[in-house]
Amino acid sequence: MHVYKMGNRVPELIICSFIVISLLVIHFFSDLLRFSLGGNYAQDVTLSHIVESQSKEYAWLLKLLVNTFGYSCVFVPGYLIYKYVQRTNYLERGNKTFLHLAINMCITGNSSYEAVDAAHAGSSSVSATERERQNKRTSSQEAVQLLWCFGGLMVSYLTWGVLQEKIMTQNYLNFAGESAKFKDSQFLVFANRLLAFLVALGYLQWQPATSRHRAPLYKYSYASFSNIMSAWFQYEALKFVNFPTQVLAKSCKIIPVMLMGKIMSKAKYESYEYATALLISLGMIFFMSGSSDSSKVSGATTLTGIFLLSMYMVFDSFTANWQGSLFKSYGMSSLQMMCGVNLFSSIFTGASLSMQGGFMDSLAFATDHPKFVFDMVVLSICSAVGQLFIYHTIDVFGPVVFTIIMTMRQAAAIMLSCFIYQHSISVLGVFGVLIVFLAIFMRVYCNQRLRAKRKRAEASKPRIGV
Repeated sequence: MHVYKMGNRVPELIICSFIVISLLVIHFFSDLLRFSLGGNYAQDVTLSHIVESQSKEYAWLLKLLVNTFGYSCVFVPGYLIYKYVQRTNYLERGNKTFLHLAINMCITGNSSYEAVDAAHAGSSSVSATERERQNKRTSSQEAVQLLWCFGGLMVSYLTWGVLQEKIMTQNYLNFAGESAKFKDSQFLVFANRLLAFLVALGYLQWQPATSRHRAPLYKYSYASFSNIMSAWFQYEALKFVNFPTQVLAKSCKIIPVMLMGKIMSKAKYESYEYATALLISLGMIFFMSGSSDSSKVSGATTLTGIFLLSMYMVFDSFTANWQGSLFKSYGMSSLQMMCGVNLFSSIFTGASLSMQGGFMDSLAFATDHPKFVFDMVVLSICSAVGQLFIYHTIDVFGPVVFTIIMTMRQAAAIMLSCFIYQHSISVLGVFGVLIVFLAIFMRVYCNQRLRAKRKRAEASKPRIGV
């Protein structure tokens, strides 16, 4: 009997050994990298501190390599466990331990399709009831709801944008009156994603279940990785370009999203979508030409800022397309998606920070600069609350109204940043801003007209009765 129990525990011991050995090997190589880069630094100096001490124009590249090396703390043992489970049929053995349950949820998800179908039926009835309740709302109630969504999105994301620029570009005073800048953007990503995960998890526990989750958890890791990479590139870009340039660059996400959609799902687009994408690119060129200060910015800095913004848009467009494919395949709710992606994002960034020693450096900075702690907490709250407002607005009013509100938010963010941080924009830059937002509104308008035309065509089709 004792031998039988030990035999059942062998797979668990092998899986745990994968995790321990992988972490030890990665830790060894991280120490080797720290000593090779450290040079004259003391032995107790963290890898994060050594990377930050490099030249500003090129430190981001070394930091990117170190960050991805840190993510291997999750990818390497995860890959080894996945291959081991496949080869040994571990999940079919029926050992109902906590480790078995966790691996089953990560690799296969919920395979009880009868329960899923029943949950979907219940979800449909809930959705129908919700639509009926929404249709019975009066015009004044609709206006109050729209004002609530508009105000929530504006306040949360305008505050988030101002604090984002402040944290990455402004100096903080410590207790001795000395000023310093916070440099580890990955710690901000970790704080934002951790709070967003806790908010989504709490909201799911509080709300009655409308659909049963059945997607393998590892599917979220791809969107999570691209999400934290896009956020990291976004924060790093603020060290090389001003916030208005970054906000306007986000408007150009339409172009890489369309390209990624063609690559990943063979999507087809209308002619007006290509036209508005070209107009947005033209407006972005005008804006960057009219807002850059050649006396303050070097050619390397400008190219670095453009590259970081481009990588941000590439990773962000992959995130959107991958999440869209998950929604179609598994039918999870938006909050379930928010919870799953932010869970893996917290794990990835937490593992990378632990490997680099970034936790200790960031906590030391926070201890000496209390105003930074306040800004970081408010930034994370705005990010998490903003995501909830996004899902609520799309659910109640649809994506068109949401796009219009976010376009207005981008325009307000540019004006607010220029007013607070005194960014100068020439007439050419203003003309570029107008072109971008005109193209976005044209896109929304044409999209709405096309949907209305398709609905009329569907309604005019003759119905075949029995």
